[in-house]
Amino acid sequence: MKTRLISLDVLRGLTIMLMTIVNNPGDWGHVYSPLLHAEWHGCTPTDLVFPTFLFIVGVSVVLATPNKNLNASSIQKIITRTLRIFCLGLFLSFFSKIQAFGLEGLLLLGIRLVITAIVVLALFSDYDRKLQFYAASGMFAVMMILAFGGFADYENVRIPGVLQRIAVVYLIVSFLYLKTNWKTQAFLGIAVLLVYWGLMTLIPVPGVGEPNFEKGTNLAAWLDNYLLPGHLWATSKTWDPEGILSTLPAIGTGIAGLLVGTLLTSHLSKDKKALYLLTGSILAIVIGLLWNVVFPINKALWTSSYVLYAAGIASVCLVILYYVIDVLGISGWTKFFVIFGVNPMVVFFFSGIIPRVLSSITINYPNDPTHIPIGLQAYFYQFILSPIFQDPADASFAYALAYLTLWFVILYILYRKKLVFKV
Repeated sequence: MKTRLISLDVLRGLTIMLMTIVNNPGDWGHVYSPLLHAEWHGCTPTDLVFPTFLFIVGVSVVLATPNKNLNASSIQKIITRTLRIFCLGLFLSFFSKIQAFGLEGLLLLGIRLVITAIVVLALFSDYDRKLQFYAASGMFAVMMILAFGGFADYENVRIPGVLQRIAVVYLIVSFLYLKTNWKTQAFLGIAVLLVYWGLMTLIPVPGVGEPNFEKGTNLAAWLDNYLLPGHLWATSKTWDPEGILSTLPAIGTGIAGLLVGTLLTSHLSKDKKALYLLTGSILAIVIGLLWNVVFPINKALWTSSYVLYAAGIASVCLVILYYVIDVLGISGWTKFFVIFGVNPMVVFFFSGIIPRVLSSITINYPNDPTHIPIGLQAYFYQFILSPIFQDPADASFAYALAYLTLWFVILYILYRKKLVFKV
């Protein structure tokens, strides 16, 4: 029987809420510093969102797999889910590239929405498992052909991404959990972090020289640009924060979740589980901070010190919630956060779609018909919300909260109707 922890749902909900807020300010030029990523080395609360979700993926694999039985059916299920998550991430990159064949306005928006509906039906729907596998495989093949087949509109589409990394980590940790015990998983997790440290500190960077941790000149950046030229993060163009080599330590984040999930499903008493989890969490944070001296905590590089530090903080948050909710039984306050936590992939995917759709709907500039029309999203922020506040940062944060409220309404409706969309 599958185990479900309300405390994990709450942590997932809190993570999704913070992700929604930091990804959707009203004005990127005016954002409270804790809601921005660290410039390079270092770690802000925003930098903890992604690793916390990967950590939760690892815990969830354990809770959702009471019987460690690796057979043809379970292999197909894992691969299908991996492809579906990966394709959802890829589609977000493709969405802005969808053309209207020379026509603009509502036609372009309509084409995008129709294609989005097709993707959603193919990747979210719960139908025959073989059909799921064929649909996900077909979608993946089409996107790869478009990206690498010489089609001008897609020759620079981004291949790495957040959902893509989640898919890869899910694939690896799922097979690890089904084929190994916790001791082997712990050994592999430590090995991954040490190997990545060695690669980044000992191997000279081709065309650059000495190993380094700087933007665009480190080994991970070189590998990204060598293997995926033209298909990287638009802001940098030559390296990607969800790149190839840095996905290796991200697997370590998922393994940390496996270990925590195994502890929480063990036969120990709840008090001992909480004590051991808290002790391990603090130890991980301390080691991460010490390692930071020689291998700086850095999200974009997903350094080994960052893995331990972020996983430790995520684990501390989980143990606090676990003790309050599952040990003390104080759970009456959790519903609001659970609503955000039970449909995470819906938020992940459509948070990338909704702003683009709103920006596609243009409105004439107030009192200036000669001005270029602006998107509905920008109009709401500039002419409805922003005038209410004196401080631009307050207005920007208020917009993020308004967007979060919109999502709460959507998720509350799904929750009331008991609709849970699993990829």
